[in-house]
Amino acid sequence: MPRSREEITKRLLALEERVLRGDERAIAKQHAEGKLTARERIERLLDPDSFVEEFMLAETQCREFGMAERRQPTDGVVTGHGRIDGRPVYVFAQDRTVLAGAVGSVHAEKISYAIDTAARLGVPVIGLFDSVGARTPEGLDVTKAIGKIFFSNTQASGVIPQISAIMGPCIGVASYSPALTDIILMVRGTSQMFITGPPVIKEVLGEEVTMEELGGAKVHSEVSGVADLVAKSDEECLGQIRRLLGFLPASFREGPPRAEPGDDPDRLVEDLDQVVPEDMRKPYSMLEVIARLVDRGEFLELKPRFARNLVIGLARMDGRPLGIVANQPMFLGGSLDADCSDKAARFIRFCDAFNLPILTLVDVPGFFPGTRQEKMGIIRHGAKMLYAYSESTVPKITVVLRKGYGGAKQAMCTRETGADQVFVWPGVELAVMGAGGAVNVLYRKEIEAAPDPDTVRQQKIEEYEERFTGPFDAISKQYAQAAILPAQTRRRVIRALRVLETKQQDRPAKKHGLMPV
Repeated sequence: MPRSREEITKRLLALEERVLRGDERAIAKQHAEGKLTARERIERLLDPDSFVEEFMLAETQCREFGMAERRQPTDGVVTGHGRIDGRPVYVFAQDRTVLAGAVGSVHAEKISYAIDTAARLGVPVIGLFDSVGARTPEGLDVTKAIGKIFFSNTQASGVIPQISAIMGPCIGVASYSPALTDIILMVRGTSQMFITGPPVIKEVLGEEVTMEELGGAKVHSEVSGVADLVAKSDEECLGQIRRLLGFLPASFREGPPRAEPGDDPDRLVEDLDQVVPEDMRKPYSMLEVIARLVDRGEFLELKPRFARNLVIGLARMDGRPLGIVANQPMFLGGSLDADCSDKAARFIRFCDAFNLPILTLVDVPGFFPGTRQEKMGIIRHGAKMLYAYSESTVPKITVVLRKGYGGAKQAMCTRETGADQVFVWPGVELAVMGAGGAVNVLYRKEIEAAPDPDTVRQQKIEEYEERFTGPFDAISKQYAQAAILPAQTRRRVIRALRVLETKQQDRPAKKHGLMPV
């Protein structure tokens, strides 16, 4: 005899209550590891009472290898939509307390749905990863479903912001999903990403390595460059996501959200010329320059411990979010190498995709020399920066603080590679190469033939510096729109941002370009 509506309702509510209550032992284990549960993470990430769960009672259809008895509602991933600072987002969170968060076909379908729906609606999607990996008993159905996630990530790329937080293990082929997204966060000590785990490495290579040594936050934030931000705890990680989204539009169709500046747009930065030494060989921290230029000194640096010779990150000026790319003289003299070129090119394209103006701060002695860099493909990697700047259509403002030499100068966005406004400080050196190297090339024979080679060489260096030091050559040849005093930099950049706000620029019709990847 068919059950009544009342009986069905009771059963449904009891099932939902059991799902929301969860497995107490599994939850206790998650807490013992210093981690929040999937539902706790969503609760802390989103605005209070804004989460609407979808497909709560979905579960695997696999009945083989004991899965019929093990299947559970949600299938190990919580999906739905909510709000962050009042703005809609889609979210999915893998649940280690249900089937260890293993990725099965239904689990993967739920994730694909969240990404596809977010892209269709034009809202960001946030993925919280914590899983033991693919659910082996489901066989090829799993790989097919995971492939759908990759396709969804790729189709959504450049359409909506995609943010991935690795908050536990992210193992095997499934780790390629975060790699296809825009920003990756990790939690120190509790999150790992890798393709091949320690047991397989030991069996194949005889190498013993821990999960943390193989793919922990330190590895991916300092060596591989996979992670953009690292947090000390789940709570801090979720807070970083909320802060990050404050800089980003909901989709490529919108401009980034404006905020009250809380800082005078006409403010002069009187001590900038003291922060940046006049002596070209003396290092300084570019982070101190950025802090003085942006609103309230607030700067969200990305990949801060990877390729430290170049700084990238998000800030606001006059309340407008923008991306900043800057040489860092504290490391390798601020020269460009293969890793920092990759770091910059990806970030430039991210800013361009989501309508973030780009401020480039230049103090670059050149590309880092040596056989190691050549073997790493510095030609190919360096070309990525040239391509990314030249391809981008957002407002681009470049300020040269001290020096810009050779092709590295071009890679830091000159007028010919797409800068809309270029400003130079007094005392800048802009040339094919530094004075010492240039003199060795141009006057080698004359110096060698001189009775006093050292004196002649020094004389030629002084002549070269006299010609190329200072703003006069740059402004007379229209390399720069203006020479500005360091104190005027913030005010002049803000005025440029205002006039460039209505910029529109088309590119040649084509299927897509071929970036040197």
